[in-house]
This record gives sequence, structure tokens and C-alpha cells, in this order.
Amino acid sequence: MAEYRFSLQKYKRGSKLSCPKCGKKQCFVCYVDTQGEISFPDYVGRCDHEQSCKYHYTPSDYFKDNPTLIENGSNYSFEHSKPQSHSLPPTSFIEKELMERTLTNYTMNPLYIYLAGILGKDETKRIFHLYRVGTSKKWSGSTVYWQIDRQGNVRTGKIMLYDSTTGHRTKEPRSYVSWVHTELNLADFNLSQCLFGEHLLSGNPAKPIAIVESEKSALIATHYMPEFLWLATGGMHGCFKADAISVLKGRTVMLCPDLGAKEIWQSKMAKFSSVCSKVIISDTLEQCATDEQRKKELDIADFLLMEDTPQMILSKMIQRNPALQTLIDELGLELVNAEQI
Repeated sequence: MAEYRFSLQKYKRGSKLSCPKCGKKQCFVCYVDTQGEISFPDYVGRCDHEQSCKYHYTPSDYFKDNPTLIENGSNYSFEHSKPQSHSLPPTSFIEKELMERTLTNYTMNPLYIYLAGILGKDETKRIFHLYRVGTSKKWSGSTVYWQIDRQGNVRTGKIMLYDSTTGHRTKEPRSYVSWVHTELNLADFNLSQCLFGEHLLSGNPAKPIAIVESEKSALIATHYMPEFLWLATGGMHGCFKADAISVLKGRTVMLCPDLGAKEIWQSKMAKFSSVCSKVIISDTLEQCATDEQRKKELDIADFLLMEDTPQMILSKMIQRNPALQTLIDELGLELVNAEQI
């Protein structure tokens, strides 16, 4: 029986990725080198949806497309099923006009409502417009995180529902997450994701980059630590493909994984080091977190929000006495921070 050097990765929790063709989550299995010498790009693998998606790009296909990478004199055996078409069609985009139409109706957006109670309405609106965060009619006002590349092309939008009181994602009775290209039922849509906030790179050529997992964390960190340009991968195993990282060429980058994800992100360091002028991974959260916080897998935004802001204090006072809001509106009062005095 032949021994295969390259085979599909054995399943373990969190090992499956999003498919580079159909975009569905946790359905894509990567190929691995059992000898540990070759690290394939994230698009070398097979989608579980064999009937609908049919994406299967083998190591054999990879070496055929990249002949200079083949080691002279080596004999490789490949474990794969029937041949599949592996040519990737051009990246699909969504009309900019559709994206622009969502940049309103923030008063029905639970995430906007929550952040406005912390950062204030003007600052929250500024950040939402900066990152082109939209509002969807789906689920009566969910948040749309648009993925816009450096050329201004809209790759897709992630739709997520939040609780306006806690700011947490709504996960009961189920997780409320969808994609714009899925909701539009676009035929033959070829999804190629990019980092959330990528469109801000060209306007900030000298700013150091900080990368977090969640889009919400990027928004919050932008307020508290504006000296960095904050981008998001969209998850622990998010946007780490070579083409997505290539936009960071020559930049200084700090990786800020959530608690419990440091080792996984450390395994991605080589990808960043190959294109970035400098890359470090922050372990600040790991050093200061309690066991309970590690269990909850908190992120940098959770720590930034632990201390009440003046706007948060005022919001709590209004909750206890709603008449205070009426007084503020009638007198045209505005909250003034101490540093403004």
C-alpha cells in the first residue's frame, strides 16, 4: 500500500476553514505535508460540499501551477479522489451603491446604539463611516461589516446581530450571522475575502498596523488607541491567506489575538514576516488576564471597556432617571471630557 506524503488534514476542533470558492464556514479541509517541510497556501484543499461547490485543489495541482517549487528528483504521492476543476475564476464584487445605501439608519442598529452609549453618538458615527459599517434590514437592524480592498472594491459584507444593551453578539436561540452575497443569491459568486479595514491602508501609509480577530474590536480599539491602524481578520482562523496578507508589504504589524488564540496566531507569524518589515505578537492580555477571563476568551476590546467612560456613566444615570435625557435635550447640553476643559 502506497504511503502518501501529502494528505488531507485530520479533523480536530477548529481545523476546518472557510471555502475559498463558496465562502461557507468550517467546511474546507487543507492538505498537509506529513514530513512537515512544505506549508501549502490556505486554498490547497477540498470543500466538504462535493455536490454543490465541488472545489478540490490538490498538492499535485499546486505543483503543476508552480513548477519552480518542485524539488528535483523527489517522488510525491498524492491522496485525492477524482480529478476536479481547480482553476479559480476572477474575484467577484458587490455594487458600491448597495454598500453606500447601508451607511445610514444607525438608530436601528443595536451595535451602534451600544457603542454610542460608550463613545458618544458623534464618535461612533465617525468610526462607522471610517470603516464603512452598514445597517441591514435583516433581523430588524443588524450590523454589516463591509470588506473593502485597497482599490475600493467591495468583496462582501458580513451581517451580524448584536444586543444593544450588552454589545455582545446575539447567539440565542441561534447564532445570527450571514453574508451579503448569500442574501443576494448571486449566481457563481467567487468570494475572495480581505482584511476588514483594508481600504484604510492607502490613506495611512506610515501608520503601524494592529490586527485583531473581530471587527467590533477594531472599531473600539480605533477610539482608544488611534496611534494604530486597526484591521480585523474576522475570526481566530480568519483572513490569513497569502494574498490577503500581501497588502501589508513593508508595514510594521502588531498581532493582537484573543485570549487562548496566541499559539494559533504564532503559527501564522511566518506568513507575515515574509512580507512585513516588522511583525510582533502582543502577549499583554495573556500577562494580565485572570483564569476567569481566559476561560471567557476575552479580547482587547473587552479590556478597553472595563473602565467606564464619561458617556457610559451618563448613560447609566439616564437609565436610572429617564427625565435627565429630557433635560439635556431641552437645554441643549453636551458632555465635555476633562481633557477638553
